[in-house]
Amino acid sequence: MLERTLRRALLCICLALTVGAPQAREAESASANPELEARMMAVASGLRCLVCQNQTIADSHADLAVDLRQQIREMLARGQNERQILDYMTQRYGDFVLYRPPFKAITALLWIGPAALLVLALGGLVVVLRRRQRLGDEAFDPDTDNQENSSNVPNR
Repeated sequence: MLERTLRRALLCICLALTVGAPQAREAESASANPELEARMMAVASGLRCLVCQNQTIADSHADLAVDLRQQIREMLARGQNERQILDYMTQRYGDFVLYRPPFKAITALLWIGPAALLVLALGGLVVVLRRRQRLGDEAFDPDTDNQENSSNVPNR
């Protein structure tokens, strides 16, 4: 009985190791040139990960971000500058890929939207508070009907 249990446990361990093996991958190889790597990270920190969307390409571990970092390394190694790389990425993926999109007619809502919502919310709050202030004190007194009904109910 003990031997059977040990065999099953060993089989389970082997299966667990076999299933996890295809998912493991080697660490990303960094550039041999530290200056090139620093420039790549500077460019990648200004680009949004298209998979994660709340991280930069420099911070993301998504496969697409890894590929884009490698592409940036290659473009820098070919002699392209940061502006050329950003223009290429914007042309390919649109302004959304930029972590700080430029102020244009298309992206104006991204820049003005939060401030406009805040102004609308504050305006609504002012309107509600002014209406409440105009109401008499009797509008805020507790209902006396409920108190009278509860006092008429006999205690058990």
